[in-house]
Amino acid sequence: MNERYIKWHTPWLNREFEMLAFGNGGGLPLILFPTSFGSYYQNKDFGLVGSVASYVDAGKVTVYCPDAIDLDSFYNKGIHPADRMKTHNAYENVIVRDVFEHARRECHCHRVAVCGASLGAYHAANIAFRHPDTVSNLISLSGSFDISDFFDGYYDDNIYFNSPFHYLPNTTDPWKYNHMGIIIGTGEWDNTRHESYRLSEILNSKGIQHWLDDGKWRGHDWNYWRDMLPYYLSKI
Repeated sequence: MNERYIKWHTPWLNREFEMLAFGNGGGLPLILFPTSFGSYYQNKDFGLVGSVASYVDAGKVTVYCPDAIDLDSFYNKGIHPADRMKTHNAYENVIVRDVFEHARRECHCHRVAVCGASLGAYHAANIAFRHPDTVSNLISLSGSFDISDFFDGYYDDNIYFNSPFHYLPNTTDPWKYNHMGIIIGTGEWDNTRHESYRLSEILNSKGIQHWLDDGKWRGHDWNYWRDMLPYYLSKI
């Protein structure tokens, strides 16, 4: 695969931001988020990018692996929960306004696909549901969507509007997700399986089409995700 290292100064965080890209800017742009404590090279190091190499080499997919800042936001117990959310919102702006724009420009398309495993699936899903006009496909691998434990009991509008379990049940315009291909992957050994089912139940209650794939002999780890991602891409 053609691998590129991309670095730029983003005004949203007022600092340098890093990303790896795989492919030549053709086909489906796939934004692949790291898991908890992961950096932009994590999905490469654990073989998730390599699992879809055939799609990249064939020009069907270009994979973009942006950095994560969860240690500065959700996991940063040294600042107030409200400030953690402000940092998280700044990160979302980097993704939507910098990363998405770069990917759409390279791949000559209007929308991108988003994917992640565990907490990375939260980032993918939350951004997809908050910015549906920019996302064509959402792929969740053993998603961990409940962010309530990060904030020590504190709650405000920023937390509400970044928690799919809270804002999706109250959406009044579910039609805006109709164009999106949504895949929620989990398995019988997945310790966040209940969260995938909870998200699926919410989507069902709103008539939002999606595929909940609950696989046998499948758990919450990289070896399962390396099998799941190419399988789901084959369905898109």
